[in-house]
Amino acid sequence: MGLVPTDIRELAAVIDSTCRLRGQFTLRSGLVTNEYFDKYRFEADPHLLRLVAEHMVPLLPADTQVLGGLELGGVPIATMVSSLTGLPAIFVRKEAKAYGTCRLAEGGDFTGRTVTLIEDIITTGGAVRNAAVALRALDATVHSVVCAIDRSEPGANTLHEVGLTTRSVMSKADLDDARR
Repeated sequence: MGLVPTDIRELAAVIDSTCRLRGQFTLRSGLVTNEYFDKYRFEADPHLLRLVAEHMVPLLPADTQVLGGLELGGVPIATMVSSLTGLPAIFVRKEAKAYGTCRLAEGGDFTGRTVTLIEDIITTGGAVRNAAVALRALDATVHSVVCAIDRSEPGANTLHEVGLTTRSVMSKADLDDARR
């Protein structure tokens, strides 16, 4: 990749051109669209993944002790942020597995520690909300989520209602503006 994005507009342009696909796609809702945003295309590209992670590092709250990567998209990002910062990471499942260790979160100990959740894209925040509530029930302090892209519509991100602050590298508007 010849371009090395340094500001958010440049990074948004590269991510948008990499991830926005055109064709015919059936969404989870059953709706058919001619455009699809494939977030895994930036998460699987080591160069773009590192750039996104580098932009996340300054967004981490100062009291972060553990990074909590949400299944599935938050895991590679949390791993890269962990590598850049030296902070340990845990990988948070959508629900505790029913076999083996039966854990909700894999990795190191997070009990009594401040966990900053790491997510790829937030649209409604449902998965983040569920993870925060579950980790709090396991004695973690969770007050922030850092995401690569906040795609929520105005008023749709209600994470503040459960005491979570959202910090994002870029928004849907940044991606849309980058195409112009």
